[in-house]
Amino acid sequence: MSHPADNHDYIRVQGARENNLKNVSVDIPKRRLTVFTGVSGSGKSSLVFGTIAAESQRMINETYSSFVQGFMPSLSPPDVNVLEGLTTAIIVDQERMGANSRSTVGTATDANAMLRILFSRMGFPSAGSPQAYSFNVPSVSGAGAVTISKGGETTTEKRSFSQVGGMCPKCEGMGSVTDLDLTQLYDESKSLLEGAITIPGYTADGWATRIYAASGFVDPNKPIKEYTEQELQDFLYKEPTKVKIESINMTYLGLVNNVQRSMLSKDREAMQPHIRAFVERAVTYTACPECDGTRLASHARESKIAGVSIADACRMQISDLAEWLRSIDEPSITPLVKALQESLDSFVEIGLGYLSLERPSGTLSGGEAQRTKMIRHLGSSLTDVTYVFDEPTIGLHPHDIQNMNGLLERLRDKGNTVLVVEHKPEAIAIADHVVDLGPRAGANGGEICYEGSLDGLRASDTLTGRHLDDRAQLKETVRKPTSQFEVRGANTHNLRNVDVDIPLGVLTVVTGVAGSGKSSLIHGALPAHGDVIVVDQGAIRDSRRSNPATYTGLLEPIRKAFAKANGVKPALFSANSEGACPTCNGSGVIYSDLGVVAGVSAICETCEGKRFAAGVLELTYAGKNISDVLSMSVSEAREFFSAGEGKLAAAASILVRLDDVGLGYLTIGQPLTTLSGGERQRLKLATHMADKGGVYVLKPTTGLHLADVQQLLGLMDRLVDAGKSVIVIEHHQAVMAHADWIIDMGPGAGHDGGTVVFEGTPRELVEARATVTGEHLARYVGA
Repeated sequence: MSHPADNHDYIRVQGARENNLKNVSVDIPKRRLTVFTGVSGSGKSSLVFGTIAAESQRMINETYSSFVQGFMPSLSPPDVNVLEGLTTAIIVDQERMGANSRSTVGTATDANAMLRILFSRMGFPSAGSPQAYSFNVPSVSGAGAVTISKGGETTTEKRSFSQVGGMCPKCEGMGSVTDLDLTQLYDESKSLLEGAITIPGYTADGWATRIYAASGFVDPNKPIKEYTEQELQDFLYKEPTKVKIESINMTYLGLVNNVQRSMLSKDREAMQPHIRAFVERAVTYTACPECDGTRLASHARESKIAGVSIADACRMQISDLAEWLRSIDEPSITPLVKALQESLDSFVEIGLGYLSLERPSGTLSGGEAQRTKMIRHLGSSLTDVTYVFDEPTIGLHPHDIQNMNGLLERLRDKGNTVLVVEHKPEAIAIADHVVDLGPRAGANGGEICYEGSLDGLRASDTLTGRHLDDRAQLKETVRKPTSQFEVRGANTHNLRNVDVDIPLGVLTVVTGVAGSGKSSLIHGALPAHGDVIVVDQGAIRDSRRSNPATYTGLLEPIRKAFAKANGVKPALFSANSEGACPTCNGSGVIYSDLGVVAGVSAICETCEGKRFAAGVLELTYAGKNISDVLSMSVSEAREFFSAGEGKLAAAASILVRLDDVGLGYLTIGQPLTTLSGGERQRLKLATHMADKGGVYVLKPTTGLHLADVQQLLGLMDRLVDAGKSVIVIEHHQAVMAHADWIIDMGPGAGHDGGTVVFEGTPRELVEARATVTGEHLARYVGA
């Protein structure tokens, strides 16, 4: 007779309604590998992340005391009737790692912490404790008197303290020093009141400029070129000084110091586009001359183990560092060396052996960041845990996908439940159970189309089933380039003096295993080439208040058209400005914060979730109010603004681009927070298609379903036929087969890569079969 505890072999979901899910019910087997498929936006992430993983995390948080919960984000229960059989969920998503300048691969994975302890125990001459080897800890010392009250008596004692840190004093642990081009900060022919300061945010009548003009240190009516030496010194470099401006106490800080503190202390990846453009114009970053870019003070660099300093160790490729570590034989620290060894071996096993520990974490791609997060789970002894992966094969060459599949199977074989959201057929092939969502995306998705084995999916008539065995054919004829861009002696990162000609006017695909130098070649060589538009995997900054209409600039012409038709201000037609519903301030929901208990959000009763004030909703354009327009899908809005009395060319052109990238089903007013990764990538692509550049650099198939790839290839063809050059950094074999020219990097990753191993047409690559890519492409097209 079976034990009652053995009856819980399924995670049972009933009536899930998160985002676009339509009352979905599904039983997911535990201790098996379940893959969730479906087109981008069909509801996969809403089911896996928004429902199952979110509820697991929320219930774990509730096991902590109210005091601890007060420090954690409060999570609302997902919209679902029943969730049974949940286990602890460990989420490994594609979120890029924090773009903090002080965060490196080593600090993000604890490898640096163990390395610092190793050097503090074995380094000679010893620099001190582990923090003496940390580039984030400055050396400080101080002395003074402290007053102590004891037993009714007060005594004064002298105290001193000192802390030895590893931070380089010149660059403050950043590894680079900045040099500002003063001509980009101000126009010396103008006075402050004429708008001399040309930094974003510094307008002639704004507060930022007013502090300088009213400080008394400079004459606001005099052109800057006429300043005395003292005035220029005060204007640019004065240290923080208290001043009174219009009866308000404020702190005055020289302009250069101000820019360094407010802009240059942030990572460039995290800046807003207009700030980043200014910083790239005005600032040159050079490796710190004192620490040679290692970020470390001299005492940390001089302490060595067998001739290797901690700076040398962090600069090594991780696979080499793992080998070096094997040469250390010191019984007193064996457990430490073993733990560090396992961590570094995990990097190599997961295909990241080409990274170095000093690599800034903000420069990792989405796929690299996801695999870096996986490392801490690989050696875990936990079982009966639910691991949730979001496209773990992203950014992986077909050759690397086999290794990733092995890792997922190992996690399952330990007795864990593995849930994977995935599009690649090679990854779907290892599933024990498949759940296919659809039939389409957005409002046309959110239903379970198929549940069962992989063979059953193939036989089913679902969109995924039909496209699972799709194989692109090599093109009979390829386009001829109009010109070429010459790259000579490229040596960024791991490139080894690469000379290559990139053809223009055609579809060029750059491929090679992860870490072979593809991005280094293209991003390192092309920005100097003027009109280059890069559509990367960088995240879209989203909030509940932003939507496709605001992100693409579509709302601007629509607001103006409404304003003109009704003789009022355009600001009335923005839910983030004057037109907002006064009760919910334009958010459409009323949120009640209940402290440590999850807050409650309810649809605003005044505007019924429409976000606008009642008076604004009475104003119409071509018979529709602003809420009606924002409720339209892209396809409906395109029709509405393309003809008849609603015709609006500026809006229609943006909507055509959104439709072209396959987002016709999206509602133009839905919050960006509800969009999937693939939808955000295509939204970005649609926005950049309006740019006037002649060369597009894309990483396009992230988050794309097999059925969407065909549409994407059509879009690339249209761009090339319109006279553009399209350069794609890609692993997808369908895109390789469709290329006019292929540049294959390799042969391996890191210092084993960095050379061009093949240049030519896809057919030549398949016939030669001389590279790993050629082997996989030949197998894919059935050659």
